[in-house]
Amino acid sequence: MDQQPFASQTSPSREPAQDSSRPEVRRRHRWVWVVVLVLFGFLFYWAISQHSKTQAAATGGGGRRGMMMGPVPVTPATAQSGSIGVYLDAIGTVTPVYTDAITAQVTGVINAVHYREGQYVKKGDPLIDIDARPYEAQLAQAQGILERDQNLLAEAQMDLERYKQAWAKNAIPRQTLEDQEKVVLQDQGTVKNDEGTVQYDQVQVSYCHIVSPIPGRVGIRLVDPGNLVTANSSTTLVVVTQMQPTTVIFTIGEDSLPQILKHSKGTPLQVQVYDRTQQRLLATGKLTTIDNQIDTTSGTVKLRAEFDNRDGILFANQFVNARLLVNTLTNQTLIPSSAIQHNGTKDFVYLIANDKATMQTVKAGISDNGNTAVQGIKAGDLVANSSFEKLQNGSQISVSKVKLPSSSDAAESDVP
Repeated sequence: MDQQPFASQTSPSREPAQDSSRPEVRRRHRWVWVVVLVLFGFLFYWAISQHSKTQAAATGGGGRRGMMMGPVPVTPATAQSGSIGVYLDAIGTVTPVYTDAITAQVTGVINAVHYREGQYVKKGDPLIDIDARPYEAQLAQAQGILERDQNLLAEAQMDLERYKQAWAKNAIPRQTLEDQEKVVLQDQGTVKNDEGTVQYDQVQVSYCHIVSPIPGRVGIRLVDPGNLVTANSSTTLVVVTQMQPTTVIFTIGEDSLPQILKHSKGTPLQVQVYDRTQQRLLATGKLTTIDNQIDTTSGTVKLRAEFDNRDGILFANQFVNARLLVNTLTNQTLIPSSAIQHNGTKDFVYLIANDKATMQTVKAGISDNGNTAVQGIKAGDLVANSSFEKLQNGSQISVSKVKLPSSSDAAESDVP
């Protein structure tokens, strides 16, 4: 009886405790979302401000910042009036005029090697000696046979003279005289054959003494004394390469061929060759040959240029960068290529006058040796050649006597 009232009192007291906790949990969730939104807004504001600072730095810091920084120091460059060359660039290979790979023409043992590796030789200098004794013996034998047959011919000729005298006195029949005439002719043929044999054996002996057929440079030694060589084999005994003069063969596109043919008459076109990096000028020569046909697979034509190569800097099979001068433009306005700025397809410079930089649109033309021919300014104009990241149209400048580095010489810059 006493347990029911107690149960009735405890059960209603639990339900109000659970209902009172729900609003507190909802308020906590609401504060969490408020904090998240505040943090997100702060991050968004920070990102926008950083983007604005980046744009301001890219455009020189804005007009007000440029005003506060004062005059911009720049290095000036003066536009000059002059000539500039029109070049065609190509990759070429140094190709000697003559390269002789000498092989043995007789069989024998090498007696001596007279050259040193890398030695410069003249035409006719001895290179290699092959044992010539067997061929000298054959030559002596052929010379002996020749002497015998020559004496037989002389005897037959003397008999012929006697027969002619006897025939004049009717002492012998005519047939005997005619037979002797044919004997003389036979002996003359034999002597001529012997002379050919002697000349052949002399040539064989000369093959035993190998000399340089051209002036040039000898390569690495390929044979040693004591080696046996055979006639008409593919084994190379020595290689001689002509160094002075030498040539460079390079290719150009078929579309450029009419331009070359137009200026190829008269004075030969000038050709310059540079190293792989195109920084060092190796030699200057002249165009000598244009191939007689176009390669159908590549649409290019081969050209050959000749160089004195007095310093021997051009080596056979060396890869070089060739520059063919096809025309020279005169009375051009030239400025340093680094002074030209780009905005898409638009080229411009900063003209300097009255301590102020004024943007001037130009049309860039041919470039060579760091200079570019432009239209839109005249000779004598002063242009900025540094500090482009700080310059704007109308910026106040101060001329610096010391050349200042420029980070946008070869890059595009945006117009503020």
